[in-house]
Amino acid sequence: MAILKACNTIPELYRFLTEEYVARQDGYVIKRKVDNDYKGITYLELKEETDLFGFGLQNLGVKRNDCVALISENRPEWVYADLAMQMLGVINVPLYPSLTSDSIEYILNDSESKGVIVSTKFQLNKVLKIREKCKYLKFIIILNEEELDSSIKELHSFKSIQEKGKSARTENPEMLIECSAITKENDVCTIIYTSGTTGEPKGVILTHKNILSNVNSALEAYPITKDDVFLSFLPLCHIFERMAGYYTAFASGCTVCYAESIEKVATNLTEVKPTILTSVPRLFERIYSRIIRNVESQSAKKQKIFLWGVEVGKQYAKLKKKGRVSVSLAAKHKLADRLVFKKIRARTGGNLRFFISGGAALPRDLGEFFEAVGIQIIEGYGLTESSPVLAANRPDDYKFGTVGKPFPGVEIKIASDGEILARGPNIMQGYFKKKKETEDTIKDGWLHTGDIGVFDAEGFLMITDRKKHLFKTSAGKYIAPTPIENVFLSSKYIDQFVLIGDRRMFLSALIVPDFEAVKEYADANKIPYKSEEDLVKNDDIYKMLQEDMGRFQKKLANYERVRKFVLLDRQFTIENGEITPSLKIKRKVVEQKYGELIDQMYESLEK
Repeated sequence: MAILKACNTIPELYRFLTEEYVARQDGYVIKRKVDNDYKGITYLELKEETDLFGFGLQNLGVKRNDCVALISENRPEWVYADLAMQMLGVINVPLYPSLTSDSIEYILNDSESKGVIVSTKFQLNKVLKIREKCKYLKFIIILNEEELDSSIKELHSFKSIQEKGKSARTENPEMLIECSAITKENDVCTIIYTSGTTGEPKGVILTHKNILSNVNSALEAYPITKDDVFLSFLPLCHIFERMAGYYTAFASGCTVCYAESIEKVATNLTEVKPTILTSVPRLFERIYSRIIRNVESQSAKKQKIFLWGVEVGKQYAKLKKKGRVSVSLAAKHKLADRLVFKKIRARTGGNLRFFISGGAALPRDLGEFFEAVGIQIIEGYGLTESSPVLAANRPDDYKFGTVGKPFPGVEIKIASDGEILARGPNIMQGYFKKKKETEDTIKDGWLHTGDIGVFDAEGFLMITDRKKHLFKTSAGKYIAPTPIENVFLSSKYIDQFVLIGDRRMFLSALIVPDFEAVKEYADANKIPYKSEEDLVKNDDIYKMLQEDMGRFQKKLANYERVRKFVLLDRQFTIENGEITPSLKIKRKVVEQKYGELIDQMYESLEK
């Protein structure tokens, strides 16, 4: 699908949609939940809300190339604020709503943000806690009108800024158009701070050209049309959702529906009935776990039908690619679809054309399972530094276990040490105020991704691990932890899994169980417990997990097998600093925090 109109900047795209495209389009650009029902926002409403906020921001004294931070969950005001900033030439610095006050303080100071937009009182309190230490900060805007506290100096509501905008527009109605006309494709659009599994966050500088080149590539690679409906739940502050689920959707005239929360995605899927959803593998793992738990609670006969159906689905998918589906297999598939697959697809709304997966590796088994039931997951790969997509599978050209082929306009090569290098119009300008880190990352025009990978014979790229995650056992074996972790994450009893083994004689693991599944097992087997702590200390639960893991160990080489593990009674969280806002494990932090437990595992085996 070609882009509706080739645009060089976000303001150009915005003006096309709200001035030209709107004349031939009477649908909704955004939908959000209001009073338990999804209500639509038209292109004209988008324009009015955005323009008024833009005029109001300028009235506050914000100038071109100033930075303004944005801390909010996905909602229409995120888009209004972003587009208003783009029209003014203001640089949007989006922050994860899950960040702590200390992280917010660092980013506000490093980016020299003149203002910050927050969604709720909860986010406001985090900013107020560190406000006096933010030397550049002049104002705060809160989106929730009812949570405005007029006693707080230089705190404004979103609506009050729009009221200022009405007066400013009367005085100079052409101001926004004049500002947007100056913006060029190589101007900075946004600075996005990487969550960083090590060290302090780095501000990735992305231009309009960086992002829109990736949007154009996405529309060249995927058959997206104005009839598509996106359900958006990944944070808009992450470049994956911002590029794919926001700018790409807008550039093709789609409707974007905002999920109420991650917890309510399952419900919202059936309400919105989306055709496309961008996600991370964790969502598919949760959907799969729920399906399996539901099946296991049914009669032996129904379980047998389910397993038969999935096997038929896998055979059908495999032979369909080769154009060799027999009449008998087609008949079996039709029956399996009626008995099994339709019910599963109904849980996604029934209209889903494909999922787009990114952010982490998608386990091959998971892709094959969903393909068998008629739900296609298309995996891609990229970094914030590449706006973000570098490679992706296509709906008609895909291979599970790989991240697909290079995106249109992107060049990829493998360095002599196995590192993936990339160049193209989507590669960042550098890290904000970090010249050395920029020079270490971009050399001779090539982005050094820090990932290790290889191309297969058909040109599909496979990621083996992060370069810095590779470790070496004391026996001299190099280990890439991520693929091994993904093998065990296929277990319905495992929620989080961290492989340990750097400079050790063998591999061990820290495991956070899926407590819902473990409790069901304990109840079925009359294993007493009062708390999750009781469960992780129970020998029967340990043995059950050990046996379950034994099934997965068969897929691994001897030196890749886990010989000992510890069960933890709570999840790794962003708040405790153990995972990044994009849900990647901070290995060094986890290993330090649980150092004593890890040492005990090795002591017990070495005696």
